[in-house]
Amino acid sequence: MEQTTYFEDYQIGFSRTTFGRTITETDFVVHAGHTGDFFPHHMDAEYMKATPFGQRIAHGTMVFSIGVGLTASIINPVAFSYGYDRLRFIRPVFIGDTIKTRATITAKEDDPKRANAGRVIERCEVINQRGEVVLAADHIYIVERRAAVL
Repeated sequence: MEQTTYFEDYQIGFSRTTFGRTITETDFVVHAGHTGDFFPHHMDAEYMKATPFGQRIAHGTMVFSIGVGLTASIINPVAFSYGYDRLRFIRPVFIGDTIKTRATITAKEDDPKRANAGRVIERCEVINQRGEVVLAADHIYIVERRAAVL
C-alpha cells in the first residue's frame, strides 16, 4: 500500500505493531548462507547445549532484517531510509520464537543538508511471543516537507 505522509504529518508517540513471524530452522540456514556466518552459536546444536543458552541462537543480523522487514507494509513516496542508530541485541531469539515489531515515532528534527526535508526517528523494537524486547534500533527517515502554499 502507498500512503504519502509528509514531515509535518508525523506525530511523536504514534506507534504501530506488525503481525508476527515465527523463526525457523530454514531461516538460520538461509541467513548463514547469505552472510557466511556459520558460527557454532547459530549452527551447532551440540556445541550450544553446553552454553547457558542451551540451544542455538538466531543471528542478530537476521533478527534485525526480519524485524525491519515486518514494518515494510506502507510505502511512503516522500520518505527514504537514512539508516539506523543505536542497534542493540537485547535478548536471544531461538528457533520457534515468534517475533513482531513495534515502531514508535520518537523524534522529529530539521535535516541540516536538506531545507525541503526533515528527519523522523522511529524506534523499532522487536518483541518475542512473551512480550520481551529482543532487539531495538532507531530508524532514521528523511521525509519531504509540504510545499509552501503561495
